[in-house]
Amino acid sequence: MTVTSDSVVELVSDLVRIESVTPWLVPGGAGEAEVARYIADWLSDLPVDVVVDEIAPGRTNLVATLRGTGGGPTLCLNAHADTVGFGGWPDAALVPRVDGDRLYGLGAADDKGCCAAALLAMRELAGTPLQGDLVVACVADEEGVSIGTERLVQQIRPDAAVVLEPDALPRLVVEHQGFGWIDVVVHGRAAHGSAPDDGIDAIVAMAGIVTRLHRHDAEVFAAHPDPLNGRTVFHTGTVHGGTDYATYPSLCTLGIEIGTQTRERLADRVAEIEAMIDDVRRDVPELAAEVVVRLEREPFVARGHEPLLACLDRVAERTLGHRLTPSGLNAWTDAALMQNAGIPTLLLGPLGGNFHAPDEWLSISETVSVVDLLVGTSREYLG
Repeated sequence: MTVTSDSVVELVSDLVRIESVTPWLVPGGAGEAEVARYIADWLSDLPVDVVVDEIAPGRTNLVATLRGTGGGPTLCLNAHADTVGFGGWPDAALVPRVDGDRLYGLGAADDKGCCAAALLAMRELAGTPLQGDLVVACVADEEGVSIGTERLVQQIRPDAAVVLEPDALPRLVVEHQGFGWIDVVVHGRAAHGSAPDDGIDAIVAMAGIVTRLHRHDAEVFAAHPDPLNGRTVFHTGTVHGGTDYATYPSLCTLGIEIGTQTRERLADRVAEIEAMIDDVRRDVPELAAEVVVRLEREPFVARGHEPLLACLDRVAERTLGHRLTPSGLNAWTDAALMQNAGIPTLLLGPLGGNFHAPDEWLSISETVSVVDLLVGTSREYLG
């Protein structure tokens, strides 16, 4: 079998038609169970071991293993089967459409095209006598809090892994930012709207903190991007405060996402925000505020990946005409969880666009190239 554009379009289109929105983000999202059932059926004619692992109701990992003859390493290809929501394009998101080299649809690029690339590589290799094992993991919840890969690294310990996310060849991601989800909570004092001496306005105090966060983003993050990983991520996400028009607000909560570069930890960001709170307190001595970390994910830095990289580069020279380009990302992926579990990990993927937005698209030709790269690399690495 030779992987063709038609085989990519067929498989990715079938996956796009299956709603697999992560319910962690969108209550009522279907999760990955139906996608896992489809993939298990798609693999049923191959000599592979398939495990459908329900982590929580409707939240499912599919792990397929092509066993080698023995004596070789194990390579894991990790892609995620969940998607974000599609409220901005409800009529078109689950209807795959091809226009030239682009396949449009929810998750076409992020990350069902990558699931398809791993699965097509496994099908291509099914008749090849390999010494080592090839594992394809289509995991749950990467768009949420990554319960799928957290479960995966508890169950298997391959010798190396390739995490597949949409990017662009010949880029090969060897590091990326970490991040935190943080609540900044300001406590004021409720009072009647006509009694300014009795009230402390939590929203006004929060405005001072937001202003300083925005200035820090412009003067530090934007002005000093990391050479590989780009500008440190920062944006506000949610804000809640007040009870009614006639009352001084006693509470305001700001939710933010903020990044960490590879030599940083979230404690560095928390210290910066606490310094901003102290600065606001000079104007509002009564200010009471706190920083609450809801989620922390460490940055990714590839380590111990040199044997896998050597295979990838040799195959890239044959299939693409040149080696891969070591790169970074200003985003976070499950590669960090794989690497931090002690599994040498690299990240790559085909070109795509409009991630988390209407008219998400995947490059069909680049997906074929990624399959060719995975097939050749698996043959070399697994022996």
